[in-house]
Amino acid sequence: MPIEGEYEPSPWEPIAEQVALYESTDGREGAVLEGAPCIILVTRGAKSNKVRKTPLIRVTDGTNYLAIGSMGGAPNNPSWVHNLRAHPHAELRDLAEVRDYSVRELQGEEKERWWARANEVWPSYDEYQSNTERVIPVFLLEPV
Repeated sequence: MPIEGEYEPSPWEPIAEQVALYESTDGREGAVLEGAPCIILVTRGAKSNKVRKTPLIRVTDGTNYLAIGSMGGAPNNPSWVHNLRAHPHAELRDLAEVRDYSVRELQGEEKERWWARANEVWPSYDEYQSNTERVIPVFLLEPV
């Protein structure tokens, strides 16, 4: 079931611009984030109930995707982490393909396996974790 409602772009202009470019070109432009392929994560705001869109590094096994709340090792989780915890359903845009996903936060060995896969795509995740006292949350997105 698609996430519908009022879309509120990110207040951080570079993110809002990248989402708009990515969506308007089906990922032909704007599909690279910090030098790596990216996807667009669509969530429902935990408090606002508005539609939110965020570019994230593309980590997939070909069917499932990861959403990693690293925020570059910042001391706080990105807002979309709270959104997924409140509403464990998301849409994901990978180039022109848009699908619905159920979402669950990973723990233990399963998180470790996926974390290793994520580091193959973006080796800075380990550095981000070492730069913050919080445990970086990892969410698995599975097709509905």
